Amino acid sequence: MDFKRIDAFIKRVEESETKTFTPVSSKLKVGVDLGTAYIVLVVLDEENNPIACEKQAADVLRDGVVVDYSGALKTVAMLKGKLEERLGTELLNCAIAMPAGTEGSVKTHQYVAEGAGFEVTNILDEPSSANAVYQIQDGVIVDIGGGTTGLAIFHDGKVCEIEDEPTGGTHLTLVLAGNYHIPFAKAEAIKQDYARHREILPVVKAVVEKIASIINRYVTPSETDTIYLCGGTCCLTGIEKIIEKETGIRTVKPLNPFLVTPAGIAINCR
Repeated sequence: MDFKRIDAFIKRVEESETKTFTPVSSKLKVGVDLGTAYIVLVVLDEENNPIACEKQAADVLRDGVVVDYSGALKTVAMLKGKLEERLGTELLNCAIAMPAGTEGSVKTHQYVAEGAGFEVTNILDEPSSANAVYQIQDGVIVDIGGGTTGLAIFHDGKVCEIEDEPTGGTHLTLVLAGNYHIPFAKAEAIKQDYARHREILPVVKAVVEKIASIINRYVTPSETDTIYLCGGTCCLTGIEKIIEKETGIRTVKPLNPFLVTPAGIAINCR
């Protein structure tokens, strides 16, 4: 995998949170990522150049399922409005993605996007969305979000198996809150503070090992040579080393794994 290409692409997506880039044409592609901790909208042009990005912390999903429809709709509409104001044009089409195993809530995700004024032109699973950025032929993409750990096994560029289980960043935050005897919101802030990652890694190690055990359930070292991480929880410094040790499989991640999936969703917008 070409990390230089990926890191440059994701850096541009990061920059598009505060800077609006000029598209090559009027056609724009939008990815709507409804996450457990954040809702993210990424806008690309037709050549997949990052143009603009908006995100908002939100508590509207549980394990990939929308539990606060009105809150999700309000947030997506707000972010869409911000992007349209920045771009000076209406955003029409979007793609959405689901954690594997939550297909029953596809319609709810779609209704949220449509209620905000989008036409949903593509629906994907999250790990496969990430591969639009990674472009791997063989290996396993593991998307560790706020509520779930999803994985997609690839052979010859095709998805052979998709799995998802309810363990993710929220569980790390709960452990931190219990360990430090602090509110959930304060624990979440500590988790996102890179300066404290070395301190908190031993505290949350057991949860990371549980995530590794989920991967072990579906992947064997003899069949897979690399695990590719993405998702906000993978921003935790050192998480890849624990997963590699527990699985016995080389584990890698880009500089910023958080924006990989939402950007990949946007790439798949038709």
